[in-house]
Amino acid sequence: MTHTESATESATEQAAPPVDPNEVRITINGREVVSTKGELVIAAAQHAGDYIPRFCYHERMSSVAMCRMCLVDIDTGRGPALQPSCIVTVAPGMVVNTRSAAALSAQEGVIELLLANHPLDCPVCDKGGECPLQDQSFSHGPGESRYIEEKRHFEKPIPISDLVLLDRERCILCDRCTRFADEVAGDALIHFTNRGNDTQITTFADEPFVSYFSGNTVQICPVGALTAKPYRFKARPWDLEQTESTCTTCSVGCRTVVQSSHDELLRYQGVDSDPVNWGWLCDRGRFNFEAVNSPDRLSSPMVRVDDELQPTTWNAAVGRAAELISEAKAAGGAGSIAVLGGARGTNEDAYAWARLAHDVIGTPHVYPQMGDGGQINLLGFDRATIDEAANAATIILIAPDLKEELPVLYLRLRDAVQKRRSRIIEFAQKHSGLTAQAWKTIDYQAGGITQALAAASADPDIVAQLAKGKVVIVAGRANLAEHPREVCNGVVAALELAPGAKVLPALRRGNIVGAIEMGLIPGDGGMSVLDIANAAASGKIECLVLLGCDPLADFPDTDLARRMMAGAPRVIAIDTFLTKSSTPADVVLAAAAYGEKAGTTTNIEGRVTTVSEKVTPRGTSRPDWMIAVELAELLGGDLGVSSVDDLTNAIAANVAGFGGATVAALASARDGVVCRGSLPAATARPSPIEERNSYDYRLVVSRKLYDNATGTAKSPSLAHLPMGSELHLHPLDIERVGSSDGADVKVTSKRASMVFKVVADESVVRGSAWVPFNQPGPNVGELIDVSDSVTDVRIESF
Repeated sequence: MTHTESATESATEQAAPPVDPNEVRITINGREVVSTKGELVIAAAQHAGDYIPRFCYHERMSSVAMCRMCLVDIDTGRGPALQPSCIVTVAPGMVVNTRSAAALSAQEGVIELLLANHPLDCPVCDKGGECPLQDQSFSHGPGESRYIEEKRHFEKPIPISDLVLLDRERCILCDRCTRFADEVAGDALIHFTNRGNDTQITTFADEPFVSYFSGNTVQICPVGALTAKPYRFKARPWDLEQTESTCTTCSVGCRTVVQSSHDELLRYQGVDSDPVNWGWLCDRGRFNFEAVNSPDRLSSPMVRVDDELQPTTWNAAVGRAAELISEAKAAGGAGSIAVLGGARGTNEDAYAWARLAHDVIGTPHVYPQMGDGGQINLLGFDRATIDEAANAATIILIAPDLKEELPVLYLRLRDAVQKRRSRIIEFAQKHSGLTAQAWKTIDYQAGGITQALAAASADPDIVAQLAKGKVVIVAGRANLAEHPREVCNGVVAALELAPGAKVLPALRRGNIVGAIEMGLIPGDGGMSVLDIANAAASGKIECLVLLGCDPLADFPDTDLARRMMAGAPRVIAIDTFLTKSSTPADVVLAAAAYGEKAGTTTNIEGRVTTVSEKVTPRGTSRPDWMIAVELAELLGGDLGVSSVDDLTNAIAANVAGFGGATVAALASARDGVVCRGSLPAATARPSPIEERNSYDYRLVVSRKLYDNATGTAKSPSLAHLPMGSELHLHPLDIERVGSSDGADVKVTSKRASMVFKVVADESVVRGSAWVPFNQPGPNVGELIDVSDSVTDVRIESF
């Protein structure tokens, strides 16, 4: 070899791309396929375009090879052999034949065996038309059964929970529902009983399948064994029309499919969005479509005439609203008008109302929520994505119970712990759904988060853990009876403990992040919600605009909310229902609900995704943005938009950080576009906590998934699920007050005295008393003064 040839060969070797050490090359049906080390054969085949039939396999759960439907010929060098492709990982040189005579014969046999006892319910089964067993019986079955014996029969259906029904004879024992309940949700309340031919899926005798995620088992069931009570017998798949959208029940932003028939919403299904929800939905988000169909929906605007709200035309209603705003402006100036709310709508709704409030009306007094989230500037910290939180070495949890308020985020963080990717350090005033998964749980009482973090900084184990890799702080308001500034105080203290950590805000309301980023926040000299409430209570607010919010139900301080509503001489409400707060309004403008309007929404990580219109808005109700545009015109302004797409593009052009969220970009980005605004980060503002009487208890108030929220109360399948208002104490504290579990006790704060049933609850920190918010029964908001740093109560037995 000449010197020149040698040099050329050397250069060629240097130019060759490096070989990926995780790359595995196999042959599937005669074609070479590049796979990845550790990938299952069933997944590798699917990525290569070769579908292997399956029933038990699910890519988001462990493989169990129970159904044997995925048997294929696999040759690892010792000759082909039938193996279940859902548990065999790829290996170099492997040859897979999914269409061999042996594989096809095995698959036919599995189908024939499954149909031996499967009932012929297809004409009446909810799954008919979208059933994997039905489909694969046609595509991979023998076409004819040799079984002529009588099929087995069971009582049907059996309600295994408030929302899920079980038809036992349809079950093919694939183990999907049991694995989901155990592995994903952590609610292992559905399981196999008996053996052999008598094996069944059932629940424990004294425990129904009580899970916030039970609807997922219905969606992933490959037959009609599990059916959802709210959907059962409502429609057939071929009757349904559908569109992909984003759930706005909370701020996680789960991707969904919205399905309707005859212009009525009938079902939501989860969509597998890898960065967000993995296909899962909570039951509240899945089943609250019933509220959209409620006969109590507002179908037209209303104006107060002779002290009574009466339906009217849109011209009359919007004209009257414009008059009220003009009157208020004349009486007290633009600063006497306040706009509250906006987290219920889309980004486009929020942007239009922010422009109307700040640019047309000229008021700086705008606030997007009623006090159940953290401070607005919580978004100013270096923000983490959900994926970053679920893959961090350490998760610092200074937040409400995520299982109750952000359920699918709870699933993602639980998975991070179960798969040993992350460790959770939880700071808790009451133990949460993640306490069992936490590496360390540090109890503290209301007002003591900075002290708890200071104590943690002295723990060498915690310091060593924080040094092991990336840290994400999940932060939100854990206690409505504690001043909201404590959330940011905790984040600032946690960042001192873990410099460089990112923050994932655990704000609850559906589009609260979008409302903040779109500008529904105080302008120069603008007041916070607490200041607006106090100003209205003292008669300094001439007109109060309620943008999809209900202060009398949502504001933690009920007394202040009452005085605010009574002190505002003019009230305009934009809502989907008449609520406690909109009923006394001067004008109520009927708003379109979820599924009735299009646009975009922004989740807690800043991911902008689409919201789709699927059905016609009820009556003459309109999207919030359209109402804002009309009002602006009557008030002498012009928002310069005529469609929702105009608004989406205006947001991309005018809102800092949202340049990538154009209509065109979102149309091609199935998982949305991550956008971040430019809000300043919050700073610590610690306030001294007064010493309490040794007989007092520090009040903790937080939300449950099911409460008196409109979406729950107006959904018949969910309305009976709220737990009710009770006082929870640690068992030793119940003894201390001289009471017993289930007895009535008198609870007194500086605001009021109330009677609650007391419940023994070991999850409550000693010295604290926990009451769920917005529940049927005594209203704990009567005890709270939101101007105080904490709320202390005296508990007395009768």
